[in-house]
Amino acid sequence: MLAYDVHGSGPGLVLLPGVGGTAALTWETLLAGLAAEHTVVLTDLPGAGRSPLPVGRLALDTVADQVVAAAERAGLSDFVIAGPSLGAAVAIKAAARHPDRVRGLVTLSGFARPHTSLWLTLETWASMLTRHDGRLRAFLASLAFSADYLAARTPETAQYLATRLLTAAAGTARQIALALGVDVHGDLPSVTAPTLVVASAGDRFVSPKHSIDLADGMPGARLAAVRGGHAATFEEPDRTLEILTDFLRDLRPSLTDHTATYSHV
Repeated sequence: MLAYDVHGSGPGLVLLPGVGGTAALTWETLLAGLAAEHTVVLTDLPGAGRSPLPVGRLALDTVADQVVAAAERAGLSDFVIAGPSLGAAVAIKAAARHPDRVRGLVTLSGFARPHTSLWLTLETWASMLTRHDGRLRAFLASLAFSADYLAARTPETAQYLATRLLTAAAGTARQIALALGVDVHGDLPSVTAPTLVVASAGDRFVSPKHSIDLADGMPGARLAAVRGGHAATFEEPDRTLEILTDFLRDLRPSLTDHTATYSHV
């Protein structure tokens, strides 16, 4: 079972992290704004935060089903699901497999299948992690943020922020392996939920081209952009929140209103 925290009340909103991160850190800059109008369920992927790491390889179908099960345990009968990077692929798979539960989908810097540049980056991350390479913090910082954001910060600050967001969780290596094998192109046409695809113009980790591919593959998907890098929730929190809340307010009449107070499992 995946661990989760619940904040706020209102229509359900499930928030996922990317590789190696926790939902709480990934979404901390937007949480107050989102929880003001929604029952937000922060759900960690296997091997991160309090979510246990199972034996063997991770499977995208299984993880997606576990996320939906966590939302149900949190009391959500239906919900919007949002995730960045690997979390976006999990969210897409959940929307395709559980259309009766997932009433809206948001991807941030997502991908249907790793293009060559992303594949090479993930392979490099996995190799450095295995070797306990001391340069990993600098490598992750260069990927997590845009050039403009990094230019205004010291290397030490950038590395600290990157390693908060992209942690060395117990499941990071297996999450990277899962990301390397992601291919949800076949699921895109079957996603019937209203969808918002957010690209980060300065993303040096997951090229914006991946988001364009996602939007092209899902019928009726909206494509929006922010100016920051991969960690858009940190670089462009106000703009990212504005885009998300506009989308969520359009969906609100079709969602069940849930009442919840803070809890965790």
